[in-house]
Amino acid sequence: MTPATRAAASSNDERPLRILIGCDTFAPDVNGAARFAERLAAGLVQHGHDVHVVAPSASRKRIGTFVETIEGEPMTLHRWASWRWYPHDWLRFVLPWTARRRAATLLDAIHPDVVHIQSHIVIGRGLALEAEKRGIRIIATNHVMPENVLDFTMLPQRLEKTFFRWAWQAADRILRLADRVTTPTRRAADFLERNTTRTGVLPVSCGIEAGNYTADLTPRSENRVVFVGRMTGEKQIDVILRAIARLDPALDTKLDLVGGGDQKKSLEHLTRELGLEDRVVFHGRVDDEQLRSVLTSASVFTIASIAELQSIATMEAMASGLPILAADAMALPHLVQPGVNGFLFQPGNDAELAEHLSTVLTADAAQREAWQRGSLEAVKVHDIQRTLRTFEALYRGETPAA
Repeated sequence: MTPATRAAASSNDERPLRILIGCDTFAPDVNGAARFAERLAAGLVQHGHDVHVVAPSASRKRIGTFVETIEGEPMTLHRWASWRWYPHDWLRFVLPWTARRRAATLLDAIHPDVVHIQSHIVIGRGLALEAEKRGIRIIATNHVMPENVLDFTMLPQRLEKTFFRWAWQAADRILRLADRVTTPTRRAADFLERNTTRTGVLPVSCGIEAGNYTADLTPRSENRVVFVGRMTGEKQIDVILRAIARLDPALDTKLDLVGGGDQKKSLEHLTRELGLEDRVVFHGRVDDEQLRSVLTSASVFTIASIAELQSIATMEAMASGLPILAADAMALPHLVQPGVNGFLFQPGNDAELAEHLSTVLTADAAQREAWQRGSLEAVKVHDIQRTLRTFEALYRGETPAA
């Protein structure tokens, strides 16, 4: 059954659905794709659906089917045997040649109404191939750019172009099977359409529950810059460190780095080289309460990443009422209105970032509050309930409301 045929056969009834979400990364992993899948699954449970999630096992001792509580909601997790990818600090993967067989067995056991894959790489590939054979509706969301994984392939630089070409061809073979393909922003959708044969890619925000974050609109007693995210190459955290080193010492600016990753040691070394040991705090991974506290007390959020398809961390900062300084790359410009809730800077340009940091940190109270309110207003369109309603419509083969 083709995607068009499945859409034509769609029922407009509002009965609860049995939804199978396939993820190559999920809790306890900490990254944007995993966090989106967790919030999506929990929100769908809250809406009364029967949600099953397929994800790599968190350890060799946790293989099988379990009821797990994710974001406060119980759901069925199918944990497939996985192996650690040692060039990466936490990534685990299911053996590709086992995924399709496992997918076939699972689909025949639970008979989902829809399969929603969060990547095309291993688990998503197996589920899509077998769901297509069974005429099950497939929704695919792309969270991955080749740049996100290039650092961990251990390929020599001369093979990078070959890797990119192969990666997009592999993505295209799976995305062609989906009834609808989504990605978090319009720019990311355009990027996906340029690199695959898919058209009509739908931008759907990952969404956040803005009410979970607290904005403090009062003046700050100290200057604190914050970054939240994985410490990997494409995040370009070194650019932030070099910008902090350029600031007037009289500003007495502190930098809070929240998150872990394979680049942590090299960034700590750079911090010492720049003489910033007493001005930079490496928090590592923190729980949600600690994260919200760091965001609420910060003066400004900055992100220098060049490979963001949306950036949940940036939206969390916006919901915390922070001005945003972001690299003018990929999807980040969708979150920043220059002069309204922050500024954009040329990717890799630490001097320009330092100028914007100085502007924000020396602004008067009225201007600072205006930027804060700009972030709070801009994040409203990323409400998680809107995201959930959009995917529910897609699952039923309907056209989402504008």
